[in-house]
Amino acid sequence: MDHAEVLLVGGRAGVGKTTVGWEVSARLRAAGVAHAVIDGDFMGQVHPAPEGDPHRSAIGERNLTAVWGNYAELGCRRLVYVNTVCVLEEATGMFRRAMGDGVRIVRVLLTATDETAELRLTGRELGSELEQELRGGVRKARMLDECAPAGTLRVVTDWRTVIDIAAEVTAATGWVPARVS
Repeated sequence: MDHAEVLLVGGRAGVGKTTVGWEVSARLRAAGVAHAVIDGDFMGQVHPAPEGDPHRSAIGERNLTAVWGNYAELGCRRLVYVNTVCVLEEATGMFRRAMGDGVRIVRVLLTATDETAELRLTGRELGSELEQELRGGVRKARMLDECAPAGTLRVVTDWRTVIDIAAEVTAATGWVPARVS
């Protein structure tokens, strides 16, 4: 394989992005498929935000470029990347700059109802940011639904096991023969 490929797993808070990303990784490992996993939420986690980069997108891209460079140096050509808004068309440039112009991009938008997301977040967010996550999640879910580009696979996560969801997501990549994915 001479070009890079990236699976982008996006969706609102509480939809299961990180959990699905790890399960996709488990499926790929079981099939012997070389890959790396990056949780994009960590790529821009610095406070205060760098001057001139209030949304931390520039520092996030710099970190992605550096980390991907290390993986690519090891021969890695496939990346599973999870982040709320990574499926949006605006993110395409970041992945092309970090991974090369020929990168193949597979976009998956995980979805869940407001009720499901609230239930999951209430169980997960034990600190001070629950209300912020709930409010932001509703807004981001609607924005992602409206703005995700054509060709983005939408995968419903309500009342499904992570194993079933990851099987559907993995199948979208074509990285694993159907009988194994």
